[in-house]
Amino acid sequence: MLRLFAVILKIVLGAMVFTASFLWMADIPAVLTGEDETYLIPEKSVIFYSDTTSFDSEKRVVEQEIWDRIFGLIGGAKKYILVDMFLFNDLQINPTDFPKSLSAELTNALLQAKFANKAINMTVVTDPINTVYGGSTSQQFEELRTAGIITLETNLNKLRDSNMLWSSFWRPFFSWSGNSNEDGWLPHPFVGSKDKVTLRSWAALLNFKANHRKLIVADEQVKMGGKVAGHKLVTIITSSNPHDGSSNHGNVALEVRDSLWKSVITSEAEIAKLSGLNIMGPIREGVIDESGDVAVTLLRERAIKEKILNILDSMSQGDVFDMAMFYFSDRDIMQSLIDASGRGVAVRLVLDPNKDAFGFEKNGIPNRPIAKELVRKSSGDINIRWCDTHGEQCHAKLVMGKTGTTTFMILGSANLTRRNLDNFNLEASVIAERSTSFKAWTDAQSYFEKIWSNSGATYTADYTTYDDETFWKSSVYRAMEATGLSTF
Repeated sequence: MLRLFAVILKIVLGAMVFTASFLWMADIPAVLTGEDETYLIPEKSVIFYSDTTSFDSEKRVVEQEIWDRIFGLIGGAKKYILVDMFLFNDLQINPTDFPKSLSAELTNALLQAKFANKAINMTVVTDPINTVYGGSTSQQFEELRTAGIITLETNLNKLRDSNMLWSSFWRPFFSWSGNSNEDGWLPHPFVGSKDKVTLRSWAALLNFKANHRKLIVADEQVKMGGKVAGHKLVTIITSSNPHDGSSNHGNVALEVRDSLWKSVITSEAEIAKLSGLNIMGPIREGVIDESGDVAVTLLRERAIKEKILNILDSMSQGDVFDMAMFYFSDRDIMQSLIDASGRGVAVRLVLDPNKDAFGFEKNGIPNRPIAKELVRKSSGDINIRWCDTHGEQCHAKLVMGKTGTTTFMILGSANLTRRNLDNFNLEASVIAERSTSFKAWTDAQSYFEKIWSNSGATYTADYTTYDDETFWKSSVYRAMEATGLSTF
């Protein structure tokens, strides 16, 4: 028996080593490595939105702009809608905590747009986490497909493995086995009910990989003299998910009304092709794109990190770097922040304390240990505040600042982590910059100042509130970041 066990173990380990070696040497999918064009557009064509949650006398106060604008854009679309959203479901442990039904609102908005115009070109791209990787059904997706809306779950098998220790076992022994939404016997990972999922769902979940994007492109009519003169293809890139359990999260978004749609649609077509589907782009006839002096560029995966590092490395005395971030663990960006602070750059960070996750209590990793390191290594020159969360998350992913006279802002789906920035996940962020300030930048600055200084309400808490000197957390965070054995 021991000999048989030893043989089986050797076979398993051999398969894992072969799989890991093969995938490590394989080419990175082109969708993760493409360089996107920079477009010069008018200041009026770049618009910043934010969602904030604060507390006033123990009462939650929610101020939201993002989804109102997205629903309005969908409602006015006549020819084209492309949606790519990571979490698009109503799954949550305790639905009474966050009762807003964002997933149903988005589903209904898309259905109404389709019913109003059967010929509209509409595609919804999403992540298989919403069906627990085939282990359950999605009411939202079933309704969309019944209405004739193309709904695509991204084929994550085509992406690189961030959690190689698990994925090198999963690929040869689980990936080929499919899944079932009827044979579940294990607890559902996202709802506190009697719903069950299969072992295969849990096995797929542990790969910790995703199409993590959150964006929409839709057409909007342009009228001149009371008549339709053409249409804009409007892009909104955001950190917000149409997920009921995320409906009170803090988030940010940027609307770009010209040209950026070309890069976004091309990129989304590449993602669809990975999953075996060719999606149609919009009819370009009648599209009005204007030019200006605000530079906007789609940033994908590794390009997000490279842009942030380039900005930080170019900064000097008197420059400003502000950041609001849900997860921050990337070691290269951490070191660049420390170096920039040492050169006299004013660095301010608003971080989520990583204590709440959809009904579960978290231990503060990775933000608390990396915050400790940033404060210690900068001798306190890097200023950090924590979001004052009460069940919801500070889910914004915003980097902005000023270097010389140039202002810049980067926002979108990507956390500053290895999984989000090193060509593992599918991510989409956007950078907007100009040689002088522009309205979207000043609006984002006002948003940051409001939460930093607690203007009118309590948004953030002092660094000492969640200051954590626990040694083991630093060690665990470093190991999780390096190996991919983590959810961040």
